[in-house]
Amino acid sequence: MALIKAQISYLENRSLRMTHLYVSRKVEDLAFRPQCLNIPNGRPKLDSLLTIGYGNKRKMIDHATLSTTQSTTVDSLDACEDDYDGVIINPQCLPTSANAFAAILRSSLSYWKLKGKKGVWLKILEEQAELVPIALKEGFGYHHADPGYVMLTYWIPEEPCMLPSTATHQIGVGGFVINDNREVLVVKEKKCPLRCSGIWKLPTGFINKSEEIFSGAVREVKEETGIETTFLEVLAFRHAHRVTFEKSDLFFICMLKPLTSEITIDEREIAAAKWMPLDEFLAQPYHQGDRMSKNVVDICVSSYENKYRGFTALQMMSKLDDRLSYLYCGDLYKWQKCLAEK
Repeated sequence: MALIKAQISYLENRSLRMTHLYVSRKVEDLAFRPQCLNIPNGRPKLDSLLTIGYGNKRKMIDHATLSTTQSTTVDSLDACEDDYDGVIINPQCLPTSANAFAAILRSSLSYWKLKGKKGVWLKILEEQAELVPIALKEGFGYHHADPGYVMLTYWIPEEPCMLPSTATHQIGVGGFVINDNREVLVVKEKKCPLRCSGIWKLPTGFINKSEEIFSGAVREVKEETGIETTFLEVLAFRHAHRVTFEKSDLFFICMLKPLTSEITIDEREIAAAKWMPLDEFLAQPYHQGDRMSKNVVDICVSSYENKYRGFTALQMMSKLDDRLSYLYCGDLYKWQKCLAEK
């Protein structure tokens, strides 16, 4: 049996490295398929590495330092380092045997402690659920769960845990849609709190995973009323705490321009929908008696009358995470032009 530790470094304008790859099996049977890589902007190199087999080992040796030592068991779980002296365990390589998992988990924690590591992230897939009690017994704690997996964490240093908590917020959106006849698109929901029962309100809902705020508003309006819209601006947002499942809540009001007029409701959620004259909408006792609701409606009307401006969405790259994202802000170029004209 052979224990192989490989560390790969690739240095040009980009960097490519692989750390803590431990494999224990007969060398002649080894299929070398690295799982945990840290490759800033190195996708082309990664694609070639993932297909390397034992037959191509000489090609790997050109960029690696290999050392072997006699061993009968794997002494550390397959894992990669994060950017904060932590460890992320590869869920695809966890032992299926409970006893084997317990043993290797203990030895891994001891090894990582000696190496000065801090946080350990252990993702256990749904089909590996029998491993959860074992990890909990070894000192891991629940972090979060999503369909298909549960995430556990372990803090090694004898000091307060510095690992980030799970997601703390849910995000809702509402669409203010007004046509050229000064009619507002409103709905009555089938299921809602008693205090809101029978109220004509703006179409609202929660955004989906990885969905933009403005995209969520456009989608919710379409789903509830059948009206196609385009996003204009975020007018305001409300921040509340201890809402669903004790989470905080961000609710964004978006100004949308209608592209169609024929209403088709989602009968699973909506009891009725219509275009309501703006004055009639404003005169509803509920909106007049609720300070938050009244302010939201006043802001919407002010924007429609060009007396107020909210945030538009500007897509741009960021070096922080090397990806495209949206910055919500006022029209900077418009205000610069106004200042220049004064």
